[in-house]
Amino acid sequence: EQTEINEGRDVDGCVLLDLRHLGKDFIEQRLRYINEVTLDFLGLNLADQPVPIRPGMHYQMGGVKTDVWGATAIPGLYAAGECACVSVHGGNRLGANSLLDTVIFGRRSGEAAAEFSKGRPAPGMQDSVVEAEEQRVRALLDREKNGDNVASIRLALGQTMNENLAVFRTEKGMQTALRQVRGLRERYGRVPVQDKGKVFNTALVFALELGFMLDCAEVICTSGLARKESRGAHFRTDMPDRDDVNFLKHTTARLSEEGPDIDFSPVAITQWQPEVRKY
Repeated sequence: EQTEINEGRDVDGCVLLDLRHLGKDFIEQRLRYINEVTLDFLGLNLADQPVPIRPGMHYQMGGVKTDVWGATAIPGLYAAGECACVSVHGGNRLGANSLLDTVIFGRRSGEAAAEFSKGRPAPGMQDSVVEAEEQRVRALLDREKNGDNVASIRLALGQTMNENLAVFRTEKGMQTALRQVRGLRERYGRVPVQDKGKVFNTALVFALELGFMLDCAEVICTSGLARKESRGAHFRTDMPDRDDVNFLKHTTARLSEEGPDIDFSPVAITQWQPEVRKY
């Protein structure tokens, strides 16, 4: 699908999915939800005509490092779901493994967090910390209009990540994305929030979320550049082979003054030994 698009055999950046041969009855009975989504977003019925599709980001396979009880390196902080990395995915998420993240480790993390909190006093927060955060938000709201906006930065971020760190990756593309992400971060440091309201300000929420998106994007770029191989969902056309000698390990990232500090941690191999992926 992505190859067809990259090689110019696309229709407005998409390929066409044609399911008309399945018949209306089959589509409405077996593919009912997909057909409803297609109708809602495109006004098209799968039984009547082809629909445009293209690859999209489906599931986060990394996140905050936790143990099997959801505990992070910070005592009392637990994580579960797509924001966490237990890890049950490796280089590529297997079908239904999302249930492990949510149902299994969600429950384990909740139970562990509840047990941890028993007998401990409610945590306090220094006034200085609260005041510093209030000042940060106030400074964001106080920015003057400069012709830029959160939506345009977010769109540019999505475009460069989709072009350079989606299905296929290269050294040049990831370097390009990293430069652009850092340029967008500079814009983000000046971008104003149009709505100055203090109650249920969704524009402010979007602005704060954009900062987190830029953080994640920079980590994805730098960790992708550090892994000189292809593994699972990380497929480099300039380095298509898996390198177990040098990269059979987890990628880790910590925040430093210069940006993400990329390192690696060992993989615990128990029953199943790594094999060459072949069909």
